[in-house]
Amino acid sequence: MLRRELSALACAAMFLTRLPVPSCQYSDAALARSVIYFPLIGVLVGLAGSATYFMALLLWPQSIAATMALLVMIVSTGAFHEDGLADSADGIGGGWSIDDKLRIMKDSRIGTYGAAALILTLLLKFATLSSLEPAAVPLALVSAHALSRWSILPLLRYTDYVSGDRGSGKAFENAVTGSRLAIATLFVAALILGLAASQALILTLVTGAVSIVSRWYCQRKLGGISGDTLGATNQLLELCVYLVFAASH
Repeated sequence: MLRRELSALACAAMFLTRLPVPSCQYSDAALARSVIYFPLIGVLVGLAGSATYFMALLLWPQSIAATMALLVMIVSTGAFHEDGLADSADGIGGGWSIDDKLRIMKDSRIGTYGAAALILTLLLKFATLSSLEPAAVPLALVSAHALSRWSILPLLRYTDYVSGDRGSGKAFENAVTGSRLAIATLFVAALILGLAASQALILTLVTGAVSIVSRWYCQRKLGGISGDTLGATNQLLELCVYLVFAASH
């Protein structure tokens, strides 16, 4: 059982990050089970950003520390979700039909919509993190990355995958069972319950709202979700969590 869970955890880390992980016995079952650990991987990414932030504060102002934290988190994930945001913005913004949108989303080149989405999102992340009290930054980073990874699970569970898409999320199309979603939900619930009650409630509402709106929008524009739209949802929810912390400090 321990070996099975470690293989699933390693698969989650290999899929969502570029962090070095011990070799594991890869299997379709391990990959499917790895969805349970998506929020935990988010916590690890948030902790990496937090450690970078506080080390940078020893030498530089808060704005530089926030920038370096963002840099480390982007590098540690290989800009995986940022790529999904850019592709989704280009496809949905530039395509007329569903086929056009999906074709544009598969193009490795970045367009105007994608560039604008990335720039504005990164600017807002920088602005919100720079405005926080230093002690609040780790809470914001860990909460944002855990909740944004959790949002992938209900979208996979309750939304059809776009027909014909063979993106990175396709491997998880039928991986999110009710029990796996429940376990991941209990994990993030325990995490945010450590925050102030009002803040935990707002984060819960924001997470639910972003997930529901994303599902509705993807169904309307594409007929379902894709790997790119999962990445876009991840980025938007991460930003929304930072905005919640900035509004309450």
